[in-house]
Amino acid sequence: MSLNPRIVKESFAHIEPFADKAAAYFYGRLFAENPRLRALFPPAMDTQRDRLFHALTKIVWSLDSPDALAAYLGRLGQDHRKFGVFSEHYASVGRALIATIRTFSGDAWTDEVEAAWTAAYGAAADLMIQSAEESAATSPPWWIAEVLEHERCTGDIAMLAVRPNQPFCYTAGQYVTVQTSRWPRVWRPYSIANAPREDGVLRFHVRAIPAGWVSGSLVRDTRVRETLLLGPPMGSMALDPESDRDLLLVAGGTGLAPLKAIAEQVILSGRHRNIHLVLGARTERDLYDLRDLRLLQSVYPWLHVVPVVSEDPAFDGMRGMASDALSRFHDWDDHDVYVAGPAAMISRTVQQLQMLGVPPPRIHHDALDAGGAGAGG
Repeated sequence: MSLNPRIVKESFAHIEPFADKAAAYFYGRLFAENPRLRALFPPAMDTQRDRLFHALTKIVWSLDSPDALAAYLGRLGQDHRKFGVFSEHYASVGRALIATIRTFSGDAWTDEVEAAWTAAYGAAADLMIQSAEESAATSPPWWIAEVLEHERCTGDIAMLAVRPNQPFCYTAGQYVTVQTSRWPRVWRPYSIANAPREDGVLRFHVRAIPAGWVSGSLVRDTRVRETLLLGPPMGSMALDPESDRDLLLVAGGTGLAPLKAIAEQVILSGRHRNIHLVLGARTERDLYDLRDLRLLQSVYPWLHVVPVVSEDPAFDGMRGMASDALSRFHDWDDHDVYVAGPAAMISRTVQQLQMLGVPPPRIHHDALDAGGAGAGG
């Protein structure tokens, strides 16, 4: 059975307008066939349904890019281990998926479309299963991490330091999913805010968002010596090992976390690359880590920290949006650029950088397939 990306994409376009209903139908079919799978998911399924369709959309529209798709599915397979997903579960998922596509395709469903979807799902499942099995040979499905420090920086932002109970290998710029004991089976993504260290400590910057179960718990309720669960590292926003170009880092809010880790990695490497860190916030109070950044800047003179505040007329510094501030400096087209923050901020900044002449291959950011590592819910 051959894979036909064109047919899969065309048929998927028929169900995209019904994403919410299709996702609800999918999980209804899945749990009806295999009720035990319901225990693997959180009580409230709204976020889970959104993530399902987000992942499915990415897979469908990446079918013509096999290398990128294989890397994404590999990470997805590894990550699903933390949910308790095993190889035997994939058949049930496949049947529920095909039933969902068939139901929402209407008259557009044909034997040819079914064959194309069956082949596509089979290939994707094989990659995910293989990656999960390889991962199981070298690492646990999750890590238990003890909270070493918890600092409430503002009413809605906290910085945490944790130490996993087993070696945790990651690259500066990546993120992990976190689960608290207060919300079992609810995982939310957060970027790691420091470069890898010999002591194994990981740091996180967390903003509590309205109705955010995990973020609210991490900011308001978590205490030193408590434990969290960490999923495997994910994300591809990492330093180019072949590049010696200067760096422009553009952060919005707690999007500072992965960019601070990247800056630390450069500093620890001993390579004297100029780093401009443009840090956007709404008010001066929201510049929660500025003191530590200033200290880092005093030790590493090649680091230039530029805070930009958008909603505080009393701020004695640069005002406006971080993306708009970029045009007030010199050209950036000879820099490697990394952007992190809310999705709208990333989109706005990337557009501005392209208008300023930065080649797209030098602009790096995570699509945040996990749902937004800067501010998980």
